[in-house]
Amino acid sequence: MVKFEHLTYPANGKPMTMGADKLQVPDNPIIPFIEGDGTGPDIWRSSVRVFDAAVEKAYNGQRKIEWLEVLAGEKAFKATGSWLPDDTVNAYKEFLVGIKGPLTTPIGGGIRSLNVALRQILDLYVCLRPVRYFKGVPSPVRKPENVDMVIFRENTEDIYAGVEWEAGSPEVKKVIEFLQKEMGVSKIRFPGTSGIGIKPVSQEGTSRLVRAAIQYALSHHRKSVTLVHKGNIMKFTEGAFRDWGYEVAAKQFRNETVTQRESWIIGNKEDNPSISIQDNARMIEPGYDLLVPDKQKVIDAEIEEVLKLWDTHGDGKWKSKLMIKDAIADITLQQVLTRAKEFDVVATMNLNGDYLSDALAAQVGGIGIAPGGNINYDSGHAIFEATHGTAPKYANLDKVNPGSVILSGVLMFEHMGWQEVADLINKGLDGAVAAHTVTYDFARLMRGDGIECQELKCSEFGDAIIKHM
Repeated sequence: MVKFEHLTYPANGKPMTMGADKLQVPDNPIIPFIEGDGTGPDIWRSSVRVFDAAVEKAYNGQRKIEWLEVLAGEKAFKATGSWLPDDTVNAYKEFLVGIKGPLTTPIGGGIRSLNVALRQILDLYVCLRPVRYFKGVPSPVRKPENVDMVIFRENTEDIYAGVEWEAGSPEVKKVIEFLQKEMGVSKIRFPGTSGIGIKPVSQEGTSRLVRAAIQYALSHHRKSVTLVHKGNIMKFTEGAFRDWGYEVAAKQFRNETVTQRESWIIGNKEDNPSISIQDNARMIEPGYDLLVPDKQKVIDAEIEEVLKLWDTHGDGKWKSKLMIKDAIADITLQQVLTRAKEFDVVATMNLNGDYLSDALAAQVGGIGIAPGGNINYDSGHAIFEATHGTAPKYANLDKVNPGSVILSGVLMFEHMGWQEVADLINKGLDGAVAAHTVTYDFARLMRGDGIECQELKCSEFGDAIIKHM
């Protein structure tokens, strides 16, 4: 049992523990929460009533959450002088699973982002961002109902590692001098005024993210996992992410997966059993005949290797397996608009995932209802959070949409294995939105589309969700 400096260990409730392969959740788990800054208190009051009502309804009083408030952000700074007290970090370590509202990031030095700090301290390597459409929510796209994707965003590497040096500083001069003199780098266009950042992408970081994405896709009966990258430009970071991702699928999930390229090769053989290796190569590589012989041999060898999967993947068996494919990041941002149905589970790096998840949220109602989870599937640690900002001008007005925290709670209950609770909350939210009983952000959009609706306060929206459970 951890000792806290300012917190009191709850007298009631028990901590969750991590078993051999999954969380062990008691009937009365202790769950730490940060209500958040700005609009956070309004949102939390509405959300926690929804959570408690769903647990009560799902289990008839046999299960109950023991909530433990911990501090971070402005409230923590005013109370303790620290933006992120040790007690808060220790509580999340001790109780494994928690939830939080939006936080203000301190300005002028210190921790760059409290959210990033928590992810790095607890090694929460997956940022889980599901995006789906709720019927009745206005959208800027024609068919928002086609959006049903789950983003697995790597959470600890890429440029978010925070390794960078300011232009003109003594440190950046040392880095540039090393790059130029020791590494022979000549492509820094304006070295005298350049800031320099480092983009680490590791095999270990990639592998555990992609493994989690594939396991999720298999357990949730999803159709595909797309590795999104910019490997055509950054070959040894983003390109390596793609290659390592395919390697995880081939080595750890061979019987459960098929790559898109493998499906073409096997499909060609199914359509024409007598097809030669070279003709098969010509069908998957249109420029095959223009390649030098050594490159042709590489493709021939690839086809021969894939056809060894015939017993487990041939004769149409591959069609029932999880498809692993990849897509360039900029093309993906186009195609989630034009071909949304082609994307299911997406595994990508930190920056790509940041852009992609927010862009997708805009297609289905905005960041106000976008949930997020930060998870370490190995240790069981997870913090679920609002993905929007603190919106201080709306603080204490009981006005804003609590949907982001509420849907993050859905992710939390799914992570705990309390699917009945998650389903009830989803049902309640679906019903409230479909009845056009919504907060001001949705009401504004609905009225703009000529839809009559009832504008509710933040607290009233929580009541509407409970009503529709």
